[in-house]
Amino acid sequence: MDLRGRCNFADYFVLCSGESERQIQAICDEIDRVIAQEGLSPNRREGRTESGWVLLDLGNVIVHVFAPQQREFYRLEKVWERASTVLKIL
Repeated sequence: MDLRGRCNFADYFVLCSGESERQIQAICDEIDRVIAQEGLSPNRREGRTESGWVLLDLGNVIVHVFAPQQREFYRLEKVWERASTVLKIL
């Protein structure tokens, strides 16, 4: 989601879902691996796979990795509905 001009703490949100704790962890691990290759690391990491929501703060990009139930409950797409979608993969 492109939040530029709509949010003062990030330019983009990346929202994705994992179907299990193991898959959520694998998504987070891969993000960590890829950004480490670029010499970066998350500014902050919040949540745990067991909670169904992990947030990776990469500075101007915030990555949210959800279990389906938490994604439906928090509905960030609805909260930030005025942001434009950059890419949607189903």
